[in-house]
Amino acid sequence: MDVDKMITQNQRTQQYTMNMRPVLNKDALFSDDSANYLEPYEPEYGERVTIKFRTYMDNVDYVFFISKSSRIPMKKAYTEGVFDYYTYTTEPLHGPIHYFFEVQTGKQRCFYNRLGVSKNLQEYSSFGIVPGFKTPKWAKGAIMYQIYTDRFCNGDTTNDVEDREYIYIGEGVKRITDWKRLPEAMDVRDFYGGDLKGIWDKLDYLKELGVEVLYLNPIFVSPSNHKYDSQDYDYIDPHYGVIVEDGGECLAEGDYDNSHASKYIQRVVNKKNLEASNAFFAKFVEEVHSRGMKIILDGVFNHCGSFNKWLDRERLYEHMEGYEKGAYISKESPYHSFFKFNYEHGWPYNEYYDGWWNHETLPKLNYEESPKLEEYILGVAKKWLNPPYNVDGWRLDVAADLGFTQEYNHEFWRKFRMAVKETNPDALILAEHYGNANSWLQGDQWDTLMNYDAFMEPVTWFLTGMEKHSDEYREDLYGNAEVFRDAMVYHMANFYAPSLQTAMNELSNHDHSRFLTRTNQKVGRVNTLGSDAASEGINKGIFREGVVIQMTWVGAPTIYYGDEAGVCGFTDPDNRRTYPWGEEDHSLLSFYREAISIRKENPVLTFGSTVFLKLEYQFLSYGRFSEKEQIIVVVNNGKEPIEVNIPVWRANVPREAVLERLMLTLENGFSLQEKLYEVKEGNLYLKVPRLCSMILRRI
Repeated sequence: MDVDKMITQNQRTQQYTMNMRPVLNKDALFSDDSANYLEPYEPEYGERVTIKFRTYMDNVDYVFFISKSSRIPMKKAYTEGVFDYYTYTTEPLHGPIHYFFEVQTGKQRCFYNRLGVSKNLQEYSSFGIVPGFKTPKWAKGAIMYQIYTDRFCNGDTTNDVEDREYIYIGEGVKRITDWKRLPEAMDVRDFYGGDLKGIWDKLDYLKELGVEVLYLNPIFVSPSNHKYDSQDYDYIDPHYGVIVEDGGECLAEGDYDNSHASKYIQRVVNKKNLEASNAFFAKFVEEVHSRGMKIILDGVFNHCGSFNKWLDRERLYEHMEGYEKGAYISKESPYHSFFKFNYEHGWPYNEYYDGWWNHETLPKLNYEESPKLEEYILGVAKKWLNPPYNVDGWRLDVAADLGFTQEYNHEFWRKFRMAVKETNPDALILAEHYGNANSWLQGDQWDTLMNYDAFMEPVTWFLTGMEKHSDEYREDLYGNAEVFRDAMVYHMANFYAPSLQTAMNELSNHDHSRFLTRTNQKVGRVNTLGSDAASEGINKGIFREGVVIQMTWVGAPTIYYGDEAGVCGFTDPDNRRTYPWGEEDHSLLSFYREAISIRKENPVLTFGSTVFLKLEYQFLSYGRFSEKEQIIVVVNNGKEPIEVNIPVWRANVPREAVLERLMLTLENGFSLQEKLYEVKEGNLYLKVPRLCSMILRRI
C-alpha cells in the first residue's frame, strides 16, 4: 500500500474519531420546580429566580432555556459527581412564566419539560413559576389525619343523639349503643356518639403516632352523621360539643313532623347550647395547638341542607325568637335570594327550589343572584380562622361545583382566597376536585387538592388493580409500572410545586373503600357482598407497600382514621366504621409510627426531587433526592422474588457509595434491622423478596 495514502487514511480516521460526539445520555437529564432547581422556589413579585438544569458530565454542547419566544443559552455553572449543572437567572418576575429546556449534542436534540424528555416540543407541559404563590410551610409534606367525628371516639355520652330525636330522610334517627356494630347499607341516620371530647381525649395518641395536622369532616350543626348538609354554619353541632340546656321530647312513633321535635330544637336551636359548643371548640383548638398540631375544617359551601336555618324546610326555626323566617316558609324571608325558586306562587312552604344534583335535601346555594349570601359565606370563612377559634385552614367540598357557572366559580374562589389570606396568610386552602384543576391552582384561588389523580388512583391501580370505590378490577392496570409512572407524571404536571408539596395524599377516605379492603381484590359493596367480605382475603403486605409509597412520595401523607389500626370497609357507608379502641392491629400501628418517623427524619422526602429509576411488571423503584441527600424506594408487588439492577446514579447517588436500609416490609411484617448495600458504578444490585418494599438511604 502507498505510504502516503495510508497516512491520509489514518488522519481521516483520527479526525472522524475526534469529531464524534458522545451519545446523548437522556437518563441524566433532569430539572423540576422544587427548591433543588429553583432559587428561590416560591419567589415574590419583582424577584429574580435562578433556574437549574442537570446533564451528564461533558455530554452536551448546549442547554437552552425557552420561554415564549425567548431561547436563551444556559451557562454551565459547576460539576458535581457525574453531573454538570447549567443555570439561568431570570429578569425580575412580574407575572407567571412558563418554560422548558432544549438540549443539543452534535446533531442530536431533545426537549425537557414536566413530562421528562421529548423529541417534540410540548409547551402545554412546561414548567411554571407564579410569583407570589406560596403555600404554608407547615403543610408541606405534613402528616395529616382525617377524622369522621361520629365514629372516632365517644368522649361525652350526654350529647349523644337519642332514638327518634328527629326525622331524617323519612325515618327517625337512631342512637347506636354497640360501638362495634358495623354500618348498615343505609347508615346516614345512625349515630354512634363520637364527638370533639372524644378527639380531645385521644390527642396524645395522635401526637405519639406522629400526626401534625387534623382534618375534621364537617362539624357544624347538621342532621346527618356525615354533616355535609349544613343546618347552621355559625355554630358547632352541640351533639359534637356540649349541651348545657337539655329538655323537650323525642318524636312519638308515627309522628314525622320535625316541628314537633322539641328535644332536637332545644339542643341545636337554643343559642346557649350553640354558644357553649363554640366555646368548647375554641378550647379544643387550643389543646390541638398546644401539642404542636394544626387543624383544618371541612367547608361545604356548594350546597347546604334542607334543615338549614336560611331555608327551614323542617320548620324548626319558624316560631323561635332570634331567628328570621326561612325562605321555604316566607317569600319575604331575608334569605329568599340564597336559593333559586322555580315557582313564584308556592308560598307559604315553597318546595320548588333547586337541589344540588337534584337532591331536595341538599338545596343548592344561589351565589350569582345573592351578594348577601356571598358576603355571609366569606364571613364564615374568616370567622373560624379568627380568634377565639384560630383554625388553620379549610378543606373545600367539591369546590368546582359551587355556583351555576364556571366564571362565577373562579370569581368566588378568588374572593375566598383574599378573605382567608387577609385573615391568616398562613392558612391552607385545600379543595376536593376530580380531574384537571390547573385553572384553580394558579396562585389566586386554591392552594392545593385532595390528590386523587396523582396519588390515590394510580397507587390503587398498581398495587391492587382495583378502582377506589372497589367497583371495578382492571387486570391491565394491576402491576403495570409503566402506566403507574405515566399517570403520576402526567397528573403531577398539572400542579405547580407549592400545590404539589401540600397535596393531600390519601389511600382511603370517607368516600371510598378502605385501602386494606382493596387488597382483597373483591369487586362490590356492603349491600352486595356483606360487611364480612371487606376483611376476607386482605393482604397486609400490599397494604404496607402502599403506606411506604405514601410516606415517601411528594405531598402530605394523610391517614384516614383507623387505617393505622387495620380497619376494613367497602365504600360509603362501610368505610365509616368505628375506631377499634382496645382491638387495634398493634403490628400495623407500630409500622405506621416507624414509617412516619422515617418521613419526618428525612426532609428530602418533603422537599426533594423525584425520579423513577426502574420499572418492571409488578416492580418499581424511585428516588427522592437533592445533591447532598438521597433516598431510594423499592417496591416488589409481585408474588415471586426478583433480582434487579437499579441505576441509582440517576437520583444523584455517587457511582461508588453505600446505602443503609431504613425499613423493609414483607408479606407478614416489617423490619428496621440495619443492612448495608454497595453501589458499584452507579448501580445497585438487589435481591428483592416477594410482596416487599424497602426504604434505603445513602450514607
